[in-house]
Amino acid sequence: MAIKLNKQESTFRNELLFTADAKTINIDNTLVNLFMLLKHEGIRPKQRTRRGDNVFIELDKLKNIFQKLEENNELEGFNENPDAVELWLRTNLVNMVNRGNSEKEKISSLRPIHLESYRVRNVPNTRDYFTADQIYLMLGQNPVVKEDLRNFLAEGWDKTTNQLLHSKELDVDSLGVLYLIKNVSPGFLESNTTLNKIKPLLTEQAELFCDDVRRLLVYKSKIPRNVLIDYLKTITSFHLSLYVHKVIHLLPKMIEAGTKDIIDDWSIVIDTTDDFESKVSSIAIADAEKTYNSLYKYIKATFKINSVIQKLKLDESNSDSVEKAVNILKSEIDNYEIKFETYWDFLYHEQDEDDKDLLSEMVKYETTYFDRYIELLLKVKGPYQHKYHLQLIDSLSQKNNERGFLAQGRSKKHPRRYVLGTRLLETLVQIQVLHLDENKFITQSLSIEELMSNLRNRYGLIINGLEEERFQNVDLYTHLAFKENVEAFKIKLRQIGFYNDLSDAYILQKIRPRYELS
Repeated sequence: MAIKLNKQESTFRNELLFTADAKTINIDNTLVNLFMLLKHEGIRPKQRTRRGDNVFIELDKLKNIFQKLEENNELEGFNENPDAVELWLRTNLVNMVNRGNSEKEKISSLRPIHLESYRVRNVPNTRDYFTADQIYLMLGQNPVVKEDLRNFLAEGWDKTTNQLLHSKELDVDSLGVLYLIKNVSPGFLESNTTLNKIKPLLTEQAELFCDDVRRLLVYKSKIPRNVLIDYLKTITSFHLSLYVHKVIHLLPKMIEAGTKDIIDDWSIVIDTTDDFESKVSSIAIADAEKTYNSLYKYIKATFKINSVIQKLKLDESNSDSVEKAVNILKSEIDNYEIKFETYWDFLYHEQDEDDKDLLSEMVKYETTYFDRYIELLLKVKGPYQHKYHLQLIDSLSQKNNERGFLAQGRSKKHPRRYVLGTRLLETLVQIQVLHLDENKFITQSLSIEELMSNLRNRYGLIINGLEEERFQNVDLYTHLAFKENVEAFKIKLRQIGFYNDLSDAYILQKIRPRYELS
């Protein structure tokens, strides 16, 4: 028999800590839902029920839209090139689940290349598990950046008249999306939200994300729109992953300290060699193992904070409740022992007779009723959360993807390790070559050492760890490992066209901006 818990006790997700459910995340779905939140000021509107036998959006429906547009003389060429249009739709304009499987593939949504992309979507196939809410919260740390991003994504569309503007700035894919949605009525019902009332737990991390978005938007007049949106997708996934990594690392420390205001000491070693057998791989593997082994403490810390907020009736839509909760857990939890004894007795008597013995066995080593309550939640709900948090971290870190910083081989000999995908590196370099000069961004060259230092100080990504305190007294093998890592880092930079060291003059060996801003 299963231990009976009520809905509140079974809930793990807490918007005050991290808004997302632990699931495998598709970053395109996150962006589609983020665009919806940006359009509706943080509200996740409910879609009206559409009538008819077939309300699911299929590819044929989108082709019919183009056909009608041609009949109305709004575009031309569809009838002459139906196969080419279908190929363009499939490859450039729509996201699909089970792509390539003719029997199972279905449209999930339009690609997130314009703010209005969310209008055409099949909701069951576009679930983001509330990751978009986390990004929206983080953008809220800088309203100016949030508005600039919204304006950039909405280019070519008049939100007042809901009409297409004939802008020369738009690429053909964005125009295709706008032609598809121009006659689509959203059919949404407004719903309530608490997103505009709360703040991210890690405010500095949220501000860093806003700064990266602001820097990328500086390029909007220089970089093709579709390339810039790809950079935004990459940096969004990267920051979501950084955020969840840091919450896992820092939340137990907050409880231990009794405050949210603690030093962010998170960092990881990145293996840039693309070689599972590299010298530095063992260090990157050890750092990944440390993260995944920390999940138990994080899950326990979350259950503790949730229990204090719920049982002591703290405001679940007020960010200050987390500070109150960690303070109570540090110094006042014994004052509420009688209250938790009452909850425990009620929960115990709700179980079947056989389950009462199981319940007692689960918590036999705990001395307080609060600890018994937390241990029960860990035993019953902890394994599920641990399993799906592995999937959450893997997907947000874009495991085995050039956008990401996590890799894993098929063999047990090659466990997870931190790496640096070339597309992620390209995005980060585009950000790092920008320098603020009298309230205006300009591009400047920088050295390899400056770039590595920036990646370490800004994101906690270590490429050469010999200056790190934890590597102060290491052996020769570790020195050689980091030397190999730095050389591999240079090779990656050459591959993406940012670095050229043909000259022997060290001063000329610089990372040079691809797009000049002066």
